[in-house]
Amino acid sequence: MSSLSDLAAHELAAAIVRRDASCRDVMQAFVQRIGEVNPRHNAIVSLRNSEELLREADARDAELARRSPADAPLPFLFGLPQAIKDVVATAGLRTTLGSPLLRDFVPTADALLVQRAKAAGCIVIGKTNTPEFGLGSHTFNEVFGATRNAFDATKSAGGSSGGAAVALATRMLPVADGSDTMGSLRNPAGWNNIFALRPSAGRVPGWPVQDAWGPQISSEGPMARNIRDLALLLDVQAGYDARVPSSLPSEPSFAARLEAGEGGATRRPRIGWLGDLGGHLAMEPGILDVCAQGLARLEGSGCAVESIALGFAPARIWDAWLTTRQSLMRARIAPYLQKPGNRELVKPEALWEHDQGALLSAAQVTAASTERTAFYQHVLTLFERFDALALPSAQVWPFDVKKRWPKEIAGRTMDTYHRWMEVVVIATFAGLPAISVPVGFSKAGLPMGMQLIGRPRGDLELLRLARTYERAAGEVLAVRPALA
Repeated sequence: MSSLSDLAAHELAAAIVRRDASCRDVMQAFVQRIGEVNPRHNAIVSLRNSEELLREADARDAELARRSPADAPLPFLFGLPQAIKDVVATAGLRTTLGSPLLRDFVPTADALLVQRAKAAGCIVIGKTNTPEFGLGSHTFNEVFGATRNAFDATKSAGGSSGGAAVALATRMLPVADGSDTMGSLRNPAGWNNIFALRPSAGRVPGWPVQDAWGPQISSEGPMARNIRDLALLLDVQAGYDARVPSSLPSEPSFAARLEAGEGGATRRPRIGWLGDLGGHLAMEPGILDVCAQGLARLEGSGCAVESIALGFAPARIWDAWLTTRQSLMRARIAPYLQKPGNRELVKPEALWEHDQGALLSAAQVTAASTERTAFYQHVLTLFERFDALALPSAQVWPFDVKKRWPKEIAGRTMDTYHRWMEVVVIATFAGLPAISVPVGFSKAGLPMGMQLIGRPRGDLELLRLARTYERAAGEVLAVRPALA
């Protein structure tokens, strides 16, 4: 029974369709795995009662028994368990955002992401752990505690989608959702040896949102252990929604087009390797080395790889990024600080974002947006020469789970709580699709990922490149966590 939880999501879906496994069988397997693994890693929170989950699985089986051959194919997630990141509203199920202020908050309606997952047939079993307000690439909070890395429970899982990444890597979930503002999909994927896609801006619309017209720097997206599952989950999540004016038009299935070969390169794919941005980024030893191994796999698969300079001052990007992020974070956090006494319950990193944002002028925010525009225009010139850009997914290896954040890297002091993740800002600020792919391990056995960044709206082409990589990276992908 437990072997069912080891299957890829598309294999599980096929087994349910063929009646080789019932939805109850699948649910029992995952409940068992969660019971064995979650106490050590603390990835899934607000877990629902197993008897309730089995009754929902039985209802799916009854629905399956009533189907006829003439019925439409079952949706991808039919009968599969899903735990939703704990910053996304779930009707009737606690949504805490990792904050003591929302410890007992139960929404009355599902967010759009959850509506689409349920429409695809999933059974929501609980939530995945996240840092407070989703801020910081280390998953810990005062409500549920810290999530521990899938490969070493003394280390950070990354974040903010750390619970999702660990649940996926340890086979407590078949696929998982996450969200990404500053690497929150890419960093935990790299640190847990799985794939994650930050889609093009607007590909996966978020609703409800505080401001549907403001600058978009965050995106929800899929996480998976293989590229086929990643594309299938993207199909569930993506598509136009009229309430979100920046949402992209719906497209034909990414997974179907990936399988059919559509969107493949008509010439040798060209990869621009940005490395540490010419020494601008502090980087722990060994990270660039394992990324070089990943690049060699791409070269061995027919890609041309060239080391390049970004050609745009990284300091300009960082300064504009800080202003944009702080402006948005202030608006997000301010409502929670209206009640007297609440400020004392909010973590200092979140308060810093809020307080810095309060000092900004309209002229500063406008200037940052102008810089963002200039950077985007520059990035377009890079894609005249290259099909994708590559960078590490993080600047440090997974660190001690008891630390709040790295204060220095290779002897260089970090001046903010998130400066150690500056490497992910390029894709975010330009609104580009980016996939984190596993590239290797440190001498201590800790995983690392590499970002492959695609052209604007080039999600399909990026998925194809990632699958090319996947086919060459079997040795790395075969390494699994040792589940004590």
